[in-house]
Amino acid sequence: MSQQKIYAALDIGSSAVKVLIGEVSNGQLHVIGDGYAQSSGVKKSAIVDIEATVQSIKRAVESAERMTNIKINDVILGIPANQIALQPAKGVVAVNSENKEITDEDLQRVMDSAQVMSIPPDRELVNLIPRQFIVDSLSEIQDPRGMMGVRLEVDATLITTSRTLGHNLMRCVERAGLNIREIVLQPLAGGQLALTDDELNQGTAYIDIGGGSTTVAFFENGILQQTAVIPVGGDHVTKDLSIILKTTTEAAEQIKYQYGHAYFEEASDTELFEVPVVGADSKDQYSQKYIAEIIGFRLAELFDMVLDELGRMGVQDLPGGIVLTGGMAKLEGIAQLARQVMQTRVRVYTPDYIGIRDPGYTTSVGLIHFMADQDAFFGEQAMTPIADPAEPYDGETWGQDPTDGEFDDDVDDKSNKKNKDVKSKVKSFFSKIFE
Repeated sequence: MSQQKIYAALDIGSSAVKVLIGEVSNGQLHVIGDGYAQSSGVKKSAIVDIEATVQSIKRAVESAERMTNIKINDVILGIPANQIALQPAKGVVAVNSENKEITDEDLQRVMDSAQVMSIPPDRELVNLIPRQFIVDSLSEIQDPRGMMGVRLEVDATLITTSRTLGHNLMRCVERAGLNIREIVLQPLAGGQLALTDDELNQGTAYIDIGGGSTTVAFFENGILQQTAVIPVGGDHVTKDLSIILKTTTEAAEQIKYQYGHAYFEEASDTELFEVPVVGADSKDQYSQKYIAEIIGFRLAELFDMVLDELGRMGVQDLPGGIVLTGGMAKLEGIAQLARQVMQTRVRVYTPDYIGIRDPGYTTSVGLIHFMADQDAFFGEQAMTPIADPAEPYDGETWGQDPTDGEFDDDVDDKSNKKNKDVKSKVKSFFSKIFE
């Protein structure tokens, strides 16, 4: 008998807020619908205006609810990689059972012990990634459950973020009337979706080019090794076009995707289009090749910054190449330009689902895959449903703030409770890391 579960993912970006609703049945994801709203209050992946961000979230949620006729209660929240820190952690416990068979309880205890290490007061725990388990000196174990042993160890990576960034993000989501089921690092969810098994293991750079920033993540040996954020994205290309073509930002954004090309050598000099001029009734005419030079210059600069960032990470070689995604990745010619600048293999990842064939939705789809894999691996049934299709949409805003207009400032208590639920943290990573 197949089980169907509905999930909702929330991706808060600098240029857009996206809500994706998907149904998972027999391990297959079916996208039901999505909601989209222009992002206000977010700059370079950081919250700068809470109320504006709350309104953007509400608009995106209401859009998804109208499309699907599903009430959204809980969301899987993606947290950006800026101000993220990765540090090694180790846990050691004695196996409890009389027959010395390692159980789920032992697994939880060893992961719990791995996060006993001190976390600075200005940092917040996001995820704990197991690198390997060790049973009585036998290392490189993927899943120790069912094995016999006396001593169980884990080598893990502790992911933390700025407490201010994390709490502001959670505050916005809760003020929008939503519950947060799980918080997942965006490049972790997106990278595990976009990269093949070989790419995850061999050493691959995952590059997500968003509106206000670009996320760089390096995967090797099956797990996320390092990540960073560059404060340059697609919005900078739009601004360049707006200034040079003397047109509005809205027109520049439309031109970028309708006529734009990233690779000057392949752009057409015969494809012409008209651009409205700010402050005038006239329109100027340009060729695709002309704007390709503008776009290509900014993107080449960005790819140089990516190489510099990878160098700071200590990455000397990329056997798995580079995978591009994010909204800007749908621009024609971007893979060719990236290959030329970065001198390595480059491909573009685009989610392939009915209704969602846009690299800008990689993170959203990745968040749903991440949570669905967790539930499938552990068979967890006790979670609050992400969405409730029983209550039809009536044109009013669902999911009012559970505090009836007064936000619960006791975020620390909620965060601490979340941190103590180590089992949920462990489960978030087994499904993909230990296949």
